[in-house]
Amino acid sequence: MFRVLFIVVMTLMSSSVFSAVIDTLNVYSSKMNRNVEVVIVLPEKEKQSSCPVLYLLHGYSGNAKTWISINENIPEMSDRDGVIVVCPYGENSWYWDSPINSGSLFETFITKELLPYVDTHYNTIKSRNYRAITGLSMGGHGALWLSFRHKTLFGAAGSTSGGVDIRPFPNNWKMKNQIGPKDENLKRWDEYTVINQVDSIKDGDLSLIIDCGADDFFYEVNNEFHKKLLDRGINHDYIIRPGKHNAVYWKNSIEYQWLFFTKFFNGYRYNGK
Repeated sequence: MFRVLFIVVMTLMSSSVFSAVIDTLNVYSSKMNRNVEVVIVLPEKEKQSSCPVLYLLHGYSGNAKTWISINENIPEMSDRDGVIVVCPYGENSWYWDSPINSGSLFETFITKELLPYVDTHYNTIKSRNYRAITGLSMGGHGALWLSFRHKTLFGAAGSTSGGVDIRPFPNNWKMKNQIGPKDENLKRWDEYTVINQVDSIKDGDLSLIIDCGADDFFYEVNNEFHKKLLDRGINHDYIIRPGKHNAVYWKNSIEYQWLFFTKFFNGYRYNGK
């Protein structure tokens, strides 16, 4: 009896262990003439069949390992749903191509260098309908910036606690190192904030999810971003939950967004009706 029970328990335990592989690699950027660290989570399914891809962008002062540190369940989620996860190190770039710093060209790196690298080296489904991007804080701004400007590459995008309008924060997070001081570059600050990229998309271009904690310092700019999407008639998921600008909130929020993106990969399209 004990032997039978032991076998049953061990079988149940082994079935709950995920097989995802975490790769940490350096991807060369010819535009920046250097390597960029990238963490890639590969589900077991990737060995046998093509998988959708979710790009996860970290926030200011983060790195390529930020997301798997915030939520240790990401490899298990990847394995369960057969989704490849790509986490590039974006430094403190805000994921722009800096007009004043030639060593910080992360829009080009992600869209023209990293994405083709991933599609070449891994078993991906090479279609925007199976490619999504999201991020936290600076990475939330970056995910929307990149998806709005590269709609042919991404079919879905998100932001959690995103800095979706940079202009109220001219002296924060080294943004002036990337685009110059605001008081000397007002036009550029208008052009480089993602809220002003909303006019470049129309309803149906992207499946969008935006969320923010009610006690987050980015709460007001997220509300304004939501209103602008509504004014443009662009359907999207907008979620406000209790929470601050911290890892406790992001650990929870990525699991909500994960559900949104896996539904997108499975063909679900929200039309607001």
